Amino acid sequence: MDDRRVSRPERAFRTPLLILKRRDFGEADRLLTVLTPGHGKLSVIAKGARKLASTKTGHVELFTRADALIHRGRDFGIAVQVEQVAPHLLLREDLQRGAYAGYAAELVDRFVLEEGSDDGHAAAVFNLLDATFARLSSATDDPRLVLRYYELHLLDHAGFRPELTECVISHEAIQPEDQFISYGAGGAVRPQAAHRSPTGLVPVSMQTLKLLRHLQRSHYDQVRALQIPPDLHDDAERVLVGYVTFLLERQPDSLTFLRQLRS
Repeated sequence: MDDRRVSRPERAFRTPLLILKRRDFGEADRLLTVLTPGHGKLSVIAKGARKLASTKTGHVELFTRADALIHRGRDFGIAVQVEQVAPHLLLREDLQRGAYAGYAAELVDRFVLEEGSDDGHAAAVFNLLDATFARLSSATDDPRLVLRYYELHLLDHAGFRPELTECVISHEAIQPEDQFISYGAGGAVRPQAAHRSPTGLVPVSMQTLKLLRHLQRSHYDQVRALQIPPDLHDDAERVLVGYVTFLLERQPDSLTFLRQLRS
């Protein structure tokens, strides 16, 4: 007789989490989409969270970091205990910063698969988003710079790192001149190789490419003090949002609201 046992997932576990989305569920509950470092993205019910007397009220706000004890249910996890760790109040008090956080949360929701399909990058993505929420909560950090840094590093963790130092067509080093970006080929294209590209090309200035390369290869502490002119911000956003939209095959829903607020 074979004594080997099939490994089964634990029925309950305690985990840190970040709240990406929430909606009303039933008469008194909330259904949360959360990101955890060890279990990836989960759908979790916070029972009774809409009751004023509930111990979970206030602990399951959007963009909050919390610690939770989760029991596995048939369709959803059940958050038995939830304790707020970092409320990130500014993300709910400042409409524009909240919109930036909503965009960051939407990208994780779209790029990260549900539990059971984790590729081993959940902890890195969790740490990146956790730091991004904290940076967006700081009144001294430029939220647009925070997002551009976040996009580049999230793409890296998701397996879609854009190649910005070598031409994806000729495989030659990028020279200090205006270039193109091929979303389909996943990176920069030298002007001399543009005619060989099998996909459409998007122009990118030398200054924008230098900024993106700096953000891609640097720790955030090395870039947070950068003073970026508005037109350079706009161009970097054009390139990265275009790439994200290409990968997702649709523009992020939160982007329209964010741009309306900024204008």
